[in-house]
Amino acid sequence: MSLAIVHFNDPVLRKKGEKITAFDGSLARFAQQMIESMHDARGVGLAAQQVGRAVQVCVVDLRGVEAEFDWRLDGAKPPLELFMPMVVVNPKVTVARKTPTVVSEEGCLSFPEIRGDVERAAAISAEFQDQGGLPHTLACTGLFARCMLHEVDHLNGVLFIDRMEKPARDAIKAALKALAKETKLGGGPKAQ
Repeated sequence: MSLAIVHFNDPVLRKKGEKITAFDGSLARFAQQMIESMHDARGVGLAAQQVGRAVQVCVVDLRGVEAEFDWRLDGAKPPLELFMPMVVVNPKVTVARKTPTVVSEEGCLSFPEIRGDVERAAAISAEFQDQGGLPHTLACTGLFARCMLHEVDHLNGVLFIDRMEKPARDAIKAALKALAKETKLGGGPKAQ
């Protein structure tokens, strides 16, 4: 069952997620619903806050995306099809000093049809658990790194608009205001 994706200015989007401590059937079902919701919305990532829960869980699926990126999962480079869609629980992301940054356009499922330039690190490393509680390490670049940074920001109550330079944010100011008003009036999405 697909979950409703909340839109900007819903307060849950600003909440830092609680750490997951129970790796059970409930978490597995929630992760599967998040994956279905992400796929239904044609996204490549989705955080728990975006479906109304402030917990440290996000999902990522970059299969079929035409973009350059590299990765190493647990020290190896398995094909994307073997580990995506990926469920990321309790992530800790690290950006090495002197890592170059790249400015690129981003969108967000909680901001339908709103896009803007965001500067992010070109490479990251991360430690996280899967839905079964098993620990993993990830090193990635390009779109994979950008997607992870975007979703982990969500888990900490940070939105992509917070990362925009003033000119980029000014360019979408009217659209943000309209979306915030629509959300306040209850015109957001309904569960499918």
